[in-house]
Amino acid sequence: MDNKDTYLLNFKDYNFESSLVDADFIENLDDFEIRDDDVFIITYPKSGTIWTQQILSLIYFEGHRNRTEDLATLDRVPFLEYNIRKMDFLNRPSPRLFCSHLPYYLVPKGLKNKKAKIIYVYRNPKDVMTSYFHFSNLVVTLEAGNDMEHFMKRFLDGNETVWPDHRRTAMVYPFKVDVVLNNFSYPQFFQDLRSSVLKISRFLEKELSEEDVEAIVKQATFQNMKSDPKANYDEILKHEIGKRTDEGHFLRKGTVGDWKHHFTVEQNERFDKIFEKNMKNLPLKFIWDLNEE
Repeated sequence: MDNKDTYLLNFKDYNFESSLVDADFIENLDDFEIRDDDVFIITYPKSGTIWTQQILSLIYFEGHRNRTEDLATLDRVPFLEYNIRKMDFLNRPSPRLFCSHLPYYLVPKGLKNKKAKIIYVYRNPKDVMTSYFHFSNLVVTLEAGNDMEHFMKRFLDGNETVWPDHRRTAMVYPFKVDVVLNNFSYPQFFQDLRSSVLKISRFLEKELSEEDVEAIVKQATFQNMKSDPKANYDEILKHEIGKRTDEGHFLRKGTVGDWKHHFTVEQNERFDKIFEKNMKNLPLKFIWDLNEE
């Protein structure tokens, strides 16, 4: 363990938000027991985690769909490494749903050799960095991004959670280990949410009625989710994480291509060079702007 700075805890070359993580749990994470029917959402931060949490909550829990149960998505699909509510994961009934930002080399070894289902959601790194920039200026658990130039340098140098390493190691999931994985890109949710819901439900072998599908799609739109206190993390942000300002929300825009409003031409060219150098062999297609489709 290495406290790189006030905000980050470095463990095996990966940066965790130090105020939200249990160092002892992380050090013993390799031995965390994985069940065959566990379901994991794996993402890099700001890549659609909460969106996918909401979709899974709506698919698995009728009380979430019909709004008869007052339980937040974080309680239904908790973060494995950021257990801020101190849940008893070992005694949690099956099927357990988790989300995680962990790269492949840090996940529990059981996840590498059992049949747990993994949904890997990815987003183009320019929008990720833009969203992360705004997020860092909102929460007290991260160093403020200040200006985009300062934040871009930290992001590309690996002084935030390391994006290139996360993407490269994540690709080991489908090719090197015995797990069931489904890849989704952030734009798929934005462009055709219904198809994404159906694809996820089939992958999870969950039969849904047409009425169920309609309810899920309606409640899982970004705008409806942003106004839903059970899904938008606003109360969690305010009372459990901490905000620098009363302005701003955990969920901001939920769009594709917002980076164009923040990058200068020089910053974009610099980003492209580093991306090409580090990620040229990555077998994923990134959508940089919806006009590409």
